[in-house]
Amino acid sequence: MIQLKSLLNVIDNSGAKVVECIKVFGSKSASLGDVMTVVVKEARPLPTTGVTAANLANKVRKGDVRRAVVVRTRKEVRRPDGRYIRFDDNACVLLSNAGQPLGTRVLGVVANELRMKKHAKVVSLAPKVV
Repeated sequence: MIQLKSLLNVIDNSGAKVVECIKVFGSKSASLGDVMTVVVKEARPLPTTGVTAANLANKVRKGDVRRAVVVRTRKEVRRPDGRYIRFDDNACVLLSNAGQPLGTRVLGVVANELRMKKHAKVVSLAPKVV
């Protein structure tokens, strides 16, 4: 359950490391597959010199306000067959205003509930779906 002021890890390559929830759409708390508004609290440092500086430009900076979809939660979630699934951390993937992922890679496992909540693009980028 993600609520106001919750901190989440970002598991894509958009440039953010940690974000804070500032608004959940539709309810007081967010679960797997829910969309929320977040602010970037910690970002990867920008490359300053070299040939790769132009290629590795981060898409977000500290203080940016973006949308995100929850892909992992510490709070267990009940599946339709009666099993419960729980993860070690709270994690999200940043989204553009159009609802597409900002990054081009997802760097960890994601929950299968995303497929049912119409986030198939995030599921297709993930290396493993649980």
